[in-house]
Amino acid sequence: MVQGEIDRVAEETGFSGVVWIDRGGEVEFAKAYGLANRAYQVPNSLDTRFGIASGSKGFTALAVVSLVQDGVLELSTTARSLLGKDLPLIADDVTVEHLLTHTSGIGDYLDEEADGEITDYFVGAAQELTTTEAFLPLLDGHPTKYRAGERFGYCNGGFVVLALLAERASGVGYHDLVRLRVLRPAGMTRTDFLRSDELPADVAVGYLPLDGLDRSNVFHLPVLATGDGGIHTTAADISTFWRAFFAGDIVDSVEEVVRPRCDVPAEESRRYGLGFWLHESTDTAILVGYDAGASFKSTHDPHTGTTCTVLSNTSPGAWPIANALTP
Repeated sequence: MVQGEIDRVAEETGFSGVVWIDRGGEVEFAKAYGLANRAYQVPNSLDTRFGIASGSKGFTALAVVSLVQDGVLELSTTARSLLGKDLPLIADDVTVEHLLTHTSGIGDYLDEEADGEITDYFVGAAQELTTTEAFLPLLDGHPTKYRAGERFGYCNGGFVVLALLAERASGVGYHDLVRLRVLRPAGMTRTDFLRSDELPADVAVGYLPLDGLDRSNVFHLPVLATGDGGIHTTAADISTFWRAFFAGDIVDSVEEVVRPRCDVPAEESRRYGLGFWLHESTDTAILVGYDAGASFKSTHDPHTGTTCTVLSNTSPGAWPIANALTP
């Protein structure tokens, strides 16, 4: 897509966010659209930070893989060995690798297939969800869907469990694990976990339609994100991340992380590695996030060094442009 075409789609869809394309670190296209804060008419800019929802799962995966690399965990470590009596409905044979590849079969506290539109979901007592341990009541009571390793089944709760296992194995809180093991070595200086009730001025407020009005997503998300999504970042930091990741600056085992572990159901036309989506037939790695008031897609071709990123502070906003950029 050329600039004129991107501008046309942005105008037709009322796009609010940032589009960024670079090749080998050289920016080819970068432009911000719409408003970061509608109440105060603050425009989005290239420096605006956006929530990326499930795009954060890749960072969780790398924090876990780095612990595996250091011998703190193994891919074969069972969840039960660290959960003890917590979450008794998680089968005894579910491993770290099953959780990383969405093949664990565990029941999900936020089941995107069964629970309807993501924008319909409200988090009870969202203000109390400031630690990974605080998610235990939400994770509990969900029966197993299928046997571990049987098939792919996207599971948000599985990545919260991963965050919990990483904390218990390392003795370090999840947020600090990601900061120390992913963000810092990657040089992502504008990326962090932010409380939704005290967002800094450079962060875009997420919006979704409710009762005929566009309202903030503050009641739809945990006040502080954990393993399954919600970190805030910029388009430039995402490009920095991809280059650092494929250079081996975060973990040594890059090839293992992006090695296809399973095919995703046909309608997705994608494969999955360890926390990363993969193109159905090329080596392009993909991060995707979708939540109430947030949408995000970033692809990176390691052969050409090309990164295409679309961030939006609305639920459907990113898809028209992202899908046209990266079919």
